[in-house]
Amino acid sequence: MRHALLKTLSSLALFATLSFAQTASSIQQPVEKPLPDIPTLMHEVETHQHDSETIQKDYIFHEVVTQRESKGKTENREFDVFWLHGVEVHKLTRKNGRDLTEDEKKKEDERIDKEVAKAKNRKSHADAKGQETDSQGHDIVTVSRFLALGSFTNPRRLQVDGRDTIAVDYTGDPKAKTRNRLEDIIRSIAGTIWIDEQDRVISRLEGHFASNYKVGGGLMITVKKDTSFSMEQKKINGEVWLPAQAKGQGAARVLLFVNFDGSVHFAFSDYRKFKATSTILPGVSTVSDASPDAAASPSSSEKTAADPQ
Repeated sequence: MRHALLKTLSSLALFATLSFAQTASSIQQPVEKPLPDIPTLMHEVETHQHDSETIQKDYIFHEVVTQRESKGKTENREFDVFWLHGVEVHKLTRKNGRDLTEDEKKKEDERIDKEVAKAKNRKSHADAKGQETDSQGHDIVTVSRFLALGSFTNPRRLQVDGRDTIAVDYTGDPKAKTRNRLEDIIRSIAGTIWIDEQDRVISRLEGHFASNYKVGGGLMITVKKDTSFSMEQKKINGEVWLPAQAKGQGAARVLLFVNFDGSVHFAFSDYRKFKATSTILPGVSTVSDASPDAAASPSSSEKTAADPQ
């Protein structure tokens, strides 16, 4: 559910600038640098997202997830994040400050193997049906559908870390007719999206559920109103934007598997450029450091990624 939500937010940000063209004339902009043509900007952002994904597949980085429940329980998990056969994988490496046991490592390898296979199969079936999906077979929202799910207001140019950034507010329409769960989520949220103007990429977003989100009358999935989220990205090696942190606060329940009330924080670090050259699972390629110096003296986390056995 965590990664599906992040995917949803990324899809939201891709199309958030569409309405700028309708409202920019009413917003006072700096005389020396007017806003760019917004429909053109949106298409450039979309294109850049696809192009950027190719570069992202050459990277591995570390993810630390800290989950705190309102009753005081805290759980901490660490992952290595990388791509296998076009599928983004989050490989668990530590739980609550301890390394995985050999049995846990084996189970994690098996989970990843199944996850990659399911994603590839899902993408194959979607392509065969002519459905528009992302690289892992998940639903995406087209431009025309996105415009029908909410409204965009208050476009403006800001300075973020010294870079020109375009921000826009979004409010979903709870009465909009939807075609899938992703659209259901989009029409239930409101927030702000920031786009780096030079690189045409999402640099930040914040939002919240403007109403209770339910699937199956709340029996399958329930996300309480005002549950909030945020995500930030940063530019790495002057060539690609990767996640820096993400946060969530609120309450959600998914069947009998998830019943959460509290906060979750995702911190990303240790970005390393890798190439798929060695083996992590039977028949599955993984990443090994492309840097000769790092390859000669890998860190412990690099060894974990290259050799989980």
